[in-house]
Amino acid sequence: MRFFRKAPAFRRVLAAAVVTAVSGAVAGAATPATAAPSSTTSTTSTASTTVPFEVSGELPIYPKALWRNGSSGADVRKVEARLVQLKLLTKQYQDDSFGTMTRAAVKKFQTAHGIPPLGYVDQNTWTKLTAATHEPTETELFPPAPVVDGKKLDQRCATGVALCIDKTSRKLRYVVDGVVKMTMDVRFGAQKTATREGSFTVGWKSIDHVSKLYDSKMPYAMFFSGGQAVHYSSDFAARGYAGASHGCVNVRDLTKIKSLFAQVHVGDKVIVYRS
Repeated sequence: MRFFRKAPAFRRVLAAAVVTAVSGAVAGAATPATAAPSSTTSTTSTASTTVPFEVSGELPIYPKALWRNGSSGADVRKVEARLVQLKLLTKQYQDDSFGTMTRAAVKKFQTAHGIPPLGYVDQNTWTKLTAATHEPTETELFPPAPVVDGKKLDQRCATGVALCIDKTSRKLRYVVDGVVKMTMDVRFGAQKTATREGSFTVGWKSIDHVSKLYDSKMPYAMFFSGGQAVHYSSDFAARGYAGASHGCVNVRDLTKIKSLFAQVHVGDKVIVYRS
């Protein structure tokens, strides 16, 4: 007696759908079965249908992935750079990491070139992608950091959309694809409540936020690390650098923070560093 490990229902349906799509293009793939006529009917015609089949392990009809969600490294950056050339991916996500946005861009490319939108790069996808693009230059792979007043900003601010926050100069610069769009004065947390340094993203926004911990207003708040956010501070506007925040990045220009809040999206980079 032969035993078969049953796959979940959704895998059977997926397998059937793929078989219908590829129509026997891969050797060894299951072929549509012919439904036998019912013993209770006198009809002699038969109907050709695709019968779900049970599989175990990786489907043999799926091409091998060269790079997929979770992959990282220099080769992934080259894939992303080519997708950027085709305007399928923004420079913000050219980061050596094959994530959600890279996968979506790969699917768009595959759909446009008649390839099943698997969302990962197989050999066929890679061949067509290289044919549709040029070899990325060093500048395309590693765009130079913006220069302001003769000083380079942090390299992480060179691509995509970034709130580039320099603790040394006490400036926040709104940078888009290496171009500084807006600059404003900022202040940071006191020694015991220091503003964290590193690479973050905007997790959520709150236009009329009030801190429950400190019972203080935090309008136009853009949170990037736990309770720390970039926001307008009336205290900073009134007292300047004589005071300090509880860890947030305070802005004192109300007009600029309103404009910034309207332009920044959840997921945009926040880079806090010292020059």
